[in-house]
Amino acid sequence: MKLDDLNKEYDKLQVKYGAKELDSIYNGGCSINPDICFVFMNPTGRNIASFKSWKGLKAPWIGTKNIWDLFYKLNLLDKDIYDKIRSIKGSEWTCEFAEEVYSNVEKHKYFITNLGKCTQVDARPLPDSVYKKYLKLLEKEIEIINPKVIILFGNQVSSIVLDEKISVSQCRRKLFKKCINGKYYDCYSVFYPVGNGRFNIDKAIEDISYIISNLKDGIRV
Repeated sequence: MKLDDLNKEYDKLQVKYGAKELDSIYNGGCSINPDICFVFMNPTGRNIASFKSWKGLKAPWIGTKNIWDLFYKLNLLDKDIYDKIRSIKGSEWTCEFAEEVYSNVEKHKYFITNLGKCTQVDARPLPDSVYKKYLKLLEKEIEIINPKVIILFGNQVSSIVLDEKISVSQCRRKLFKKCINGKYYDCYSVFYPVGNGRFNIDKAIEDISYIISNLKDGIRV
């Protein structure tokens, strides 16, 4: 199975749980044994790749700015790419620039996805029941790409993926194990760094930097 094989299922769930005028957002980046798989919540209409008229990558965070601050500060995004993201409006992203950004993501060996692929018009909260409809599909994604480490953003995503009640503030830098089809994956829960969680971005950067450092040193925490 390939990642693209999952897209039809995501599109079916978009009809059920997303905005009818918007498309699903899938994933992007290094899809073969990435160092890190970053798992966010769900996309919004701020991502211009969700527009029906968009013919390029349907990948997370296209046409947005704030999340790229995190990747740049983690040394996971080249300065020239970051500077261009900061200098243009979201509506000025082109399909070609989105490809350039995600080529840079691939170069730095990470993968970006959301637990829920159902695009909403805004950042309205979704119930656990909707996210749970995507859990098996996310597990298939993880199995296909086979990451070294999975980083889960926020309490809700972490709790659903790990199948236990998670409070990020109580488990910073704690290693969790996620079993998928007989294989165990290293997971960490970190603060959500954008939107209402923007004030926690420094804590997210601290914890992810720590995880990356240990990953490079071959240390498990």
